[in-house]
Amino acid sequence: MGRVVIGMDPHKRSATIEVLDEREKVISTGRFGTDRDGYRNLLAAGRRWPERVWAVEGCQGVGRHLAQRLVADNEPVLDVPAKLSARVRVFSTGQGRKTDATDAHSIAVVALRTPGLRAVQVDDATVALRLLVDRRDELGAARTLTVNRLHRLLAELIPGAAKTFLSAMQAKALLATVRPRDVVGKTRRKLAAELIVELEGIDRKIKVATKELRELVAATGSTLLELNGIGPSGAARLLGDIGDVSRFPTRGHFASWNGTAPIDASSGEQNRHRLSRAGNRRINRLLHIMAIVQLRNDTEGRAYYRRKLAAGKTPMEAIRALKRRLSDIVYRQLVTDQKRLRQKVNETDPGGQAGAATGSSAADSNPNVDASEKSLPGPAGFEATPAATAGPGRSSSRSRRPVTAPTRGPAHHRQAGTGRP
Repeated sequence: MGRVVIGMDPHKRSATIEVLDEREKVISTGRFGTDRDGYRNLLAAGRRWPERVWAVEGCQGVGRHLAQRLVADNEPVLDVPAKLSARVRVFSTGQGRKTDATDAHSIAVVALRTPGLRAVQVDDATVALRLLVDRRDELGAARTLTVNRLHRLLAELIPGAAKTFLSAMQAKALLATVRPRDVVGKTRRKLAAELIVELEGIDRKIKVATKELRELVAATGSTLLELNGIGPSGAARLLGDIGDVSRFPTRGHFASWNGTAPIDASSGEQNRHRLSRAGNRRINRLLHIMAIVQLRNDTEGRAYYRRKLAAGKTPMEAIRALKRRLSDIVYRQLVTDQKRLRQKVNETDPGGQAGAATGSSAADSNPNVDASEKSLPGPAGFEATPAATAGPGRSSSRSRRPVTAPTRGPAHHRQAGTGRP
C-alpha cells in the first residue's frame, strides 16, 4: 500500500482518527484516549502503515500535547489549520454536520490535498520565549487590574484621589496619611493595604520576568533590542511568534502576516485600499507601541509621521503608514540577524544550522501568503538582502538608498503611497 494520511481531531482526553489513502478512500477509523495506554494504542494503530503522515489540527493549541508526543516518537506530523479543515467540511456532503469523525476526515483531506503545510518539530528555544512573554503579559494585566482596584478605594478614602500612574510606594505613602474611624473607612483602608502588598509582589515578578526575557533574547543572538521602541518583552514576542523569518519571502509577506499591509478594496475605476483587521494582532500591537514610542522621541519615525501629515494624511493614517515602515525595519533586522548567526555557525561547524528550523513550532500553521495579500500599493522594492551600516536610532545623510539597516528608521522609505491604509 502507498502513502496514507492519518487525520486526527484532538481533544484534551480523547483523539479521533481517520486514515485515508491517496485516492481519499477511508481505510480505517478509531477513537483513542490520550492517557498512556490510549496513546500507546493510537501509535500502534498508526504504525500499521509504513508510509504514513499524521495530520493534527491545532498543533499550537489543543493538539499540541499529542503532536509533540508523536514527534518525540519520530513520527512525521503536519499541522492543519482549523480554518482549512472548516472549509473542507463546508463543501462536503452531510449538510456541514460537525462531529469528531467528520472533523478527522476533513483534516485528513486537507493534509492530502494541501501543499506547504507546516511540519511539526520538537519544541525549541522560541517556545520558551513565547511561554515567558505570555507570562509577562499576564503579569502586566494583573498589575493593571490591581492598580484599578486600588484607585477605586483611594478615591473613596482620599480627597482628589491618586494620580493615574501609581506605584506601590506612592500608594503606601498616600494610605499612611489616612486614618478613618468608621468601620467602612477602616475596611477600605485594610483592603487598600492588601492590594498594595499584591502590587509589590506583582512588581517583583515583573522585574524577574523582564530580566529572564532579556537574558533569553541575548542568548539567541538577536539585536532587536537595539531598535527604538522594542524592549525585552517585544523582542521575545517577535522571536517567539515569528520563529524562522525565512518563511516570509519578502517584507510584503511579513506585513500581510502582521496586519500592517493594507488590503486592496478597488472596484471598477475606483482604486483604494482599506485597513487590514487580519493578521497576528499581538505583533500588530507591538508595532503600534513601537510607533508611539518613536513619536514621543526625536526619531526618524517622528519625522516620517510629520511628513505624512504634511502630505494630507489624517493622524491615524499617518500612524498606519509608520507601522508599515516599522514592519519593514523589524523584518530587515530579523533577516540580518539570521544571516549573521548562520554565517557564524557555518564558520565554526559547516554542517550546523542556526536558529529555529523552517518548520519550527514557533511558526504559524500556514505562513504562505497569496499574491493578492502582498503589501499594497506598490511593489516590494527590495528583498531580504540587508547590510547593516548604521547604529540603532541613527540616521545617515550619506546614503540615498532605501533603508539598509533597520535602525535608520522609516524616513528613508520614499516610495509614494506604500503603507496607505
